[in-house]
Amino acid sequence: MIKFDKFQLENGLKVIVHQDKSTPLACINILYDVGSRDENPNQTGFAHLFEHLMFGGSINIPNYDEPLQRVGGENNAFTTNDITNYHLTLPSENIETGFWLESDRMLSLAFSEKSLEVQRNVVIEEFKQRYLNQPYGDVWLLLRPMAYKVHPYSWDTIGKEISHIENANMEDVKTFFNNFYSPNNATMVVAGNVEFENIKLLSEKWFGPIKKGPDNKRNLAQEPEQKEARSLTVERDVPVDAIYKVYHICSRYDKEYYAIDLISDVLSQGNSSRLHNTLIKDKKLFSDIHAYVMSDFDKGLFVISGKLADGISMEQADNAINEELQKLKSEFITLDELTKVKNKMEASHVFGEVDVLNKATNLAVSELLGDAGMINKEVEKYLSVTAEEINEQSNIIFKNENCSTLYYKSNKKSQDLENITMQEETPSSQS
Repeated sequence: MIKFDKFQLENGLKVIVHQDKSTPLACINILYDVGSRDENPNQTGFAHLFEHLMFGGSINIPNYDEPLQRVGGENNAFTTNDITNYHLTLPSENIETGFWLESDRMLSLAFSEKSLEVQRNVVIEEFKQRYLNQPYGDVWLLLRPMAYKVHPYSWDTIGKEISHIENANMEDVKTFFNNFYSPNNATMVVAGNVEFENIKLLSEKWFGPIKKGPDNKRNLAQEPEQKEARSLTVERDVPVDAIYKVYHICSRYDKEYYAIDLISDVLSQGNSSRLHNTLIKDKKLFSDIHAYVMSDFDKGLFVISGKLADGISMEQADNAINEELQKLKSEFITLDELTKVKNKMEASHVFGEVDVLNKATNLAVSELLGDAGMINKEVEKYLSVTAEEINEQSNIIFKNENCSTLYYKSNKKSQDLENITMQEETPSSQS
């Protein structure tokens, strides 16, 4: 049970306080209710760009990292399709430094052409290195637009294409900031060795004077039901063939989510899971294979991805996956197997609660989903899932017409064949 108190400032900032006397540290986690789904389709990658820009300095603090490091702190951030999350950890006696830093960049981020140029170049380089020049790096640039035809989940957080970041100008960046990076669009969690009344005073002192921003009301296009199987075959300079299958599922808000998440554990959680046991150990069709859910706030995806063993065709791999899914659809999972995945989930949840940063992030996400108290009901919801619900959701999800498949072929074989042919055609030298 994670205990917490919460209050809200007049400007709309929600503040959650979790006291944990077992650590000498304190964590400040600020979650902004903005992700790549909130971007203009012709100006994508802005939420991720801001993940970098927010560390570029504010008007009063030109270097965000320096004062934090001076008091023994560290920080990081991440962006998803739904949220942008910033967090810092430091010794609890220095917590006011964290309030000073976070409030100042919410109030007055430094919009300098130099900072924009530097961070724009960083993001462009990241796009090239992680998505274009890395083996299998472009998978989600291919999968998302295949799976989503209407909803803005159709592009990755990095953006649709590099040109959208290259062309980002100062006016566009300021507009995006003013729309989303305001106290009424944020949730702050302070966790660790802290006192509630002190956090309340510091919150009022540092965040109270910041004016609220616009009330953002989403009106996103809803993805229609997929009614035909989709597939795409590409060839890339990668070591081995790979296959990716994605199925539309419910949102993170929905009660069905818990059964679906457990299905992914049944399929690939650990060496005794179904896909690992059957397709790697027994049939030796894959060198590795995974199943997981995208915990999106709108309707997400169930993902199965695997790298094929040598000599295995895409058809063999695809059929083998479908056979395993068919078993879930036609046979009820045993009580022992269901208990096993529930126990693993519960252990993972309990272990995750040890880390003060994990607790802060999860409290913020739970509050954004509707109520921070949800964090204490998660395990109960997983434990209540029945074999019937597992079977029901398997039959709803794992339909061919609900699936988009990416066949990601290695051009290594064709290159090897070409090299052999060239060697055969080249006469050997005579001495």
